[in-house]
Amino acid sequence: MLNRNIMTHSSIMVDVGKWPIFTLLSPQEIASIRKACVFGTSANEAIYITHNDEVFVFGLNCSNCLGTGDNQSTIVPKKLEALCGKKISSLSYGSGPHVVLCTEDGEVYAWGHNGYSQLGNGTTNQGITPVQVCTNLLIKKVVEVACGSHHSMALSFDGDLYAWGYNNCGQVGSGSTANQPTPRRVSNCLQGKMVVGIACGQTSSMAVVNNGEVYGWGYNGNGQLGLGNNGNQLTPCRVGALHGVCILQIACGYAHTLALTDEGLLYAWGANTYGQLGTGNKSNQLSPMQIMMEKERVVEIAACHSAHTSAAKTQSGQVYMWGQCRGQSVILPHLTHFACTDDVFACFATPAVMWRLLSVEHEDFLTVAESLKKEFDSPETSDLKFRVDGKYIHVHKAVLKIRCEHFRTMFQSYWNEDMKEVIEIDQFSYPVYRAFLEYLYTDSVDLPPEDAIGLLDLATSYCENRLKKLCQHIIKRGITVENAFSLLSAAVRYDAEMPPKSRSAASECLVLGQDIFLYYCFVKNSHWHTVALASLSENMNINQSFVPHGLKSSANLLCLTAAPSLLSN
Repeated sequence: MLNRNIMTHSSIMVDVGKWPIFTLLSPQEIASIRKACVFGTSANEAIYITHNDEVFVFGLNCSNCLGTGDNQSTIVPKKLEALCGKKISSLSYGSGPHVVLCTEDGEVYAWGHNGYSQLGNGTTNQGITPVQVCTNLLIKKVVEVACGSHHSMALSFDGDLYAWGYNNCGQVGSGSTANQPTPRRVSNCLQGKMVVGIACGQTSSMAVVNNGEVYGWGYNGNGQLGLGNNGNQLTPCRVGALHGVCILQIACGYAHTLALTDEGLLYAWGANTYGQLGTGNKSNQLSPMQIMMEKERVVEIAACHSAHTSAAKTQSGQVYMWGQCRGQSVILPHLTHFACTDDVFACFATPAVMWRLLSVEHEDFLTVAESLKKEFDSPETSDLKFRVDGKYIHVHKAVLKIRCEHFRTMFQSYWNEDMKEVIEIDQFSYPVYRAFLEYLYTDSVDLPPEDAIGLLDLATSYCENRLKKLCQHIIKRGITVENAFSLLSAAVRYDAEMPPKSRSAASECLVLGQDIFLYYCFVKNSHWHTVALASLSENMNINQSFVPHGLKSSANLLCLTAAPSLLSN
């Protein structure tokens, strides 16, 4: 069973000034903002909630989407008295635009464009002020809302899903294409299942249930439902291609879908005109396709039904973007300098709207991963210090025991280290040991390949197989003419690969070494020396059978023992 809290988006410190519309506010007004959302067909409307839980709106006011009771635009924020003190927890908007939100008490309010009954009040009259959506929701505690272009959805605490509004393609999931004037429970394949996450494309809908299954319905002309075809669906259909995969988060763009697994893997499908799937091409995908993200765990995905832009954040805090970015088509995930996915939409999406209700909170609202990263080497909260090369590294025994079998054993009561407040380390350097401890807090490594050699030695000593693979990746990517020889020696020494039983450890340790060997030979091909293979074998303890076949047959073989002289040529 998935915990519903997994599905909630983290609240982090964000600079709302990246959205041009907020330049209308004074520094004092900016400082008062706790939550905010920029929306509208041209990103010309905004709503924000202050630390005192007062709600303000300003902007163009298309279709009365500001909810001020009139159709006048305003560059001066106006207070929405009806929502003050309501503690808004989730907010979404359509293309009209219309706005739907829910409060911490589970109440749902809506206003704005209503030509397709997307406000859920049984009429098609525009909503000029926020009005509570009551039909079928009055006794439900709603925890999340989502809007497509002209339809709306609400998810209750007990996992029931309701939808209403425009239904020309079946996006309401009622089994017909008639518009739905009031909230109606989405059932069929979702009957008896607990929905934990929802998202809307322009005219499609997606849901994740508590066992990690994904369901889609509505328009499917670009394959955005992930069903392997492009036929519309009037009721929820399971995305069968994700069988055996547990999805935690779903996000929808205009006509494409992103999904995040419990293992931090990213899948994408649907429209790809702008490269928004990140596949390296512009071909639509009718079924989910895994997107590679530099072998790092993804912790957050982002998309918005009004844009063709995609974004993702990794466990180490790196933010990537792809798709339509300021008019350009970015067909592969591109590493940015941003700290959060929200900034991608502020600076590169068209229109520059927010993909979620943005929270501007204090650090006590950091995610678990962000909190752990923040507390690494923190003297204020640590209960243990390592002394390496005369320098201290502050850590927490509980974290080390949870993350590392070596420390779990070390901190047993019968070990002397369990009683120490300072542990001396003399077999590894300070940069290497610090990188290892930081890895236990962040699950990532940031070291030059030369230091990664030492960390590879440590990982081997501590039986940290995942860390060994990360070090191997760093070394492979960091090969240069200057360091190729020393890196090959390290690969041989540290047994860089975990060997299957059917293969010898000697051959496995050279898997990485051969890559380095081949690279060195390539970049120095004009300086190859004619040497006996026996010399290579004798000096490096490498069996001839492990040398790449193409080099064995060549009259010109690189003598690695002569590497220093080669490098000086």
